[in-house]
Amino acid sequence: MIDHRFEESLLVVTLERPPVNAINRDWIERFGAILDELSGRPAIAVVLVRSSERLVSAGADLKLMRECFTGETGPAEMVETVRRMQRLYDRIEALPQVTVAAIGGGAFGGGLELALACDLRIAAQDARMGLPEARLGLLPGAGGTQRLSRLCGPGVARRIILSGDTVSGAEARELGIVQWAVPAAELDDFAQRTAARVATMSPHALAACKQCMAVVDGSLLPGMAVELLETSRLLDNPDTRQRVSDFLDRRGD
Repeated sequence: MIDHRFEESLLVVTLERPPVNAINRDWIERFGAILDELSGRPAIAVVLVRSSERLVSAGADLKLMRECFTGETGPAEMVETVRRMQRLYDRIEALPQVTVAAIGGGAFGGGLELALACDLRIAAQDARMGLPEARLGLLPGAGGTQRLSRLCGPGVARRIILSGDTVSGAEARELGIVQWAVPAAELDDFAQRTAARVATMSPHALAACKQCMAVVDGSLLPGMAVELLETSRLLDNPDTRQRVSDFLDRRGD
């Protein structure tokens, strides 16, 4: 599901849940366990998040969505799952280590929100990415509305979220969603070299730099609370439930 290995001052996390690294509760718990292990290794300076699959992640697991849209407890379970994703991504953003996301193929929904929680993002030029939740009557509630707005400004965030627009890695670089866009064949090597270069720096200095920049960024807590509140309301909305049901029917089993 998720593999990891420590290489001197670098931790490489590889998402490997075929076919599209769909996110479910086990995926969230597994990633959290890796972060628990990381906390006991202060010499690690960089965390590189990559994928062995075509996509970083297509977002939420369809089986999980079906479970959460059946029965009276479904909406509450979905809100709790989103809350767990928020907590995981908050942990990733708050790590003292520098986090690097390599985006090959594509990243959608929770997959892009994972990348947004990282410090540095490198995309293949032809990768596709977006936050399509509004098409289903939902919203990108794992920090997507907050981090994209903070990262790229409200204009870009409104375009991506409100229009359901999908952009390429090259365009994402122009918009400021990622810092680098490289040919797909060079992505893994470029990401590894970038992570290795940063890993040669002092982990204490890197952590201090992140702390200082976090003051500029400010707290996401009020916005994240609103994400959960509005997610809960949308899950009770008949239009949302119909849109999600239609989407799941089109996808089949």
